[in-house]
Amino acid sequence: MSKRILAALLIVLCLTGVAFAADGGTAQVDARFAAANEWLNKNNLSVTSAPEQAFVNDYVLVFAEGLPLPTAKSPAQRRLTATRAATVMAYRQLTEFLEGVAIVGDTLVKDAELQYDVVRAAVAGVVKGAQIVHQEFNDQEGSAIVFVKIGMTGPQGFGRTMYEKMLGDPKIKKAVVEPEPVPQFKQKPVPLDNKYDGLVIDATDQNFRPALINRIFTTKGEVIYDPSKISQKVLVEQGCGEYTNSVDKAKAALESRGVKNPLIVKASGTVSASDLQVSDDDAVKIYSANQKGTFLAGAKVAFVLK
Repeated sequence: MSKRILAALLIVLCLTGVAFAADGGTAQVDARFAAANEWLNKNNLSVTSAPEQAFVNDYVLVFAEGLPLPTAKSPAQRRLTATRAATVMAYRQLTEFLEGVAIVGDTLVKDAELQYDVVRAAVAGVVKGAQIVHQEFNDQEGSAIVFVKIGMTGPQGFGRTMYEKMLGDPKIKKAVVEPEPVPQFKQKPVPLDNKYDGLVIDATDQNFRPALINRIFTTKGEVIYDPSKISQKVLVEQGCGEYTNSVDKAKAALESRGVKNPLIVKASGTVSASDLQVSDDDAVKIYSANQKGTFLAGAKVAFVLK
C-alpha cells in the first residue's frame, strides 16, 4: 500500500492585516567580508531580518554570497562569475521577502516505510526599484557578496507596488482592505488646551505589528484612522505612519512630516495584529484635534512599538 502526500503553502506578504513570513533572527555578515561590515557601520545600515525592522528602517536590505564558475580560467572571470551569482541570489532573497515563497513537500510512504522525502522551494516575482548598493570579492575564499536594497516608501519604494495592488484593484481592496463596511467615528468636537498637528500612539503594551495599512478604532468598533481613505500619493511617498520604539523618537520622526506639536495617546487594546484601539476619551481627543489640525489626512501619525 502506498500513500503520497503533497502539501503546498503559498505565503503572501505585506498585505494589510496579514503577517509577514520571516526569520526572527538577525542576519549576520561573515567576518570574511570586512569591507562589507565596515560599509554597513559607516552607513548606519542593518540587514533586514524581520518585517517590523523594514517598517522602522523604511527599507529592506538583503545580501547573498556567490561562488565563481568552476571552469573559470582567470582571476577576473572568477570575480565576475562569483559576483554575478551573488547578485542573482540577492535578488532572489529580496523577492522571497517581498513576494513570498511557495514551498512544496513531496513524500512517498510504501509498506509503512519512508521511500523519499523531498522539499522544493520556488519564488516568482518582479522587483522594481531595487538597487545593488555594495559588493565585495574575497580573493582568498574566491567568493563574492552583494547587497541589494529597496525603500519601503517613495516613488521607487516597495510600498508603491503594494498600495497600487491593494487600492487600485477593486477586488483586492474589497477582499483585503475593506472586507466589510466599518462605521466611521463621529462626535461633537470638544475644546482642547492645545492645537495639535499630528498624532503619536503608544502601542508598547500591545501585540501590535506594523503593516501597509494600520488603523485606529474606538471601543465600539468605529474607525478613527483608516489610511486606505488617504490619497495614494500620500501613502506612496510617506506610508501610513512612522514606526519607532519610543515616544521621543516618534516625535522626532514626525518632524520630517512637518509636525511640531503631536497629540500623544496610549493604545488601550488591539482589534487585530495591525489595528489598534483607543479609549473613548482618547477617541474624542483625536477626533477633536483632527477637526482643527486635519493631520490624519496627511498620515501624520507615528506608532510606538515594543
